[in-house]
Amino acid sequence: MSLTYNQFEILTYLEKNPQEKVSQRQLSQDLKLSLSTINKTIGELDDLDYVKYDSSLILTMAGLKALEPYRVRRAIMLAAGFGSRMVPLTLNTPKPMIKVHGKPMIETLLDACVKAEIQEIIVVIGYLGEQFEILKKKYPNIIFLTNDLYNETNNISSALVAKDFFQSAYVMESDLVLYNDSLIRKYEYHSNFLGKYVHRTDDWCFEVNKKGIITEEKVGGIDCYHMYGISFFSAEDGLKLATDIPEVYESPGGKEKYWEQVPLVYRRKNYNVHIRECHEDDIVEIDTFNELKQIDHVYDC
Repeated sequence: MSLTYNQFEILTYLEKNPQEKVSQRQLSQDLKLSLSTINKTIGELDDLDYVKYDSSLILTMAGLKALEPYRVRRAIMLAAGFGSRMVPLTLNTPKPMIKVHGKPMIETLLDACVKAEIQEIIVVIGYLGEQFEILKKKYPNIIFLTNDLYNETNNISSALVAKDFFQSAYVMESDLVLYNDSLIRKYEYHSNFLGKYVHRTDDWCFEVNKKGIITEEKVGGIDCYHMYGISFFSAEDGLKLATDIPEVYESPGGKEKYWEQVPLVYRRKNYNVHIRECHEDDIVEIDTFNELKQIDHVYDC
């Protein structure tokens, strides 16, 4: 039986906080749902034996089992590119392996995946790919896939290499610094893309409808969502991507496209990708060497 979104939100909250005494008022505050909605949804979950009361609201084994279809099965990290705007550092080091405050950028994502108990981690490598091998010592379950075309195409070629792994999977750009590791979760309800609400931006952004579904990806916008390179695709959507990515790649000009344009632009009718809102301090994109120096002053020298 499928869960409603509100049922899913309450069950995942209880799964994440098993030792806490959770009240309905606390759920209302933390989940940003009205108290009446919380009460109604808990009643539904109680009827299904997914929750019970024992001095506090508790997730039952049946409730935990009901979450299983929403489990994140894997994470795909796209780490093949050169990172030309980070020269001179990228002349000898792949961009995701550049350290920020003493830690390689990609490890902020890997650590979050480990914390969320994501068992399968796929890293698509290309430029200086051998330097990623050191990650195996700390993350032995990593699977490396090689994109030999990273220097001839845009990142859609990396998605092409990993096309059969998109089901129930996070897809991440590997040159992000993740400060809020709770953004990587054990369960996801539907396909989504991370974005931060902004009044105005000249960067890549999303237009979103009233249902929270992304309707347009573009450069520059007003009252939109700044795009961050972390997304999730359900089992159903991941299966569709296995067909749509190669088709778009082989289309005229396809090799110059960004991978996320497959579900958000060129095959948008096949998907309903929701916005998942994040905030200013959750995650940082470092596009240039100057931006890196502003964040980590060790590079000022």
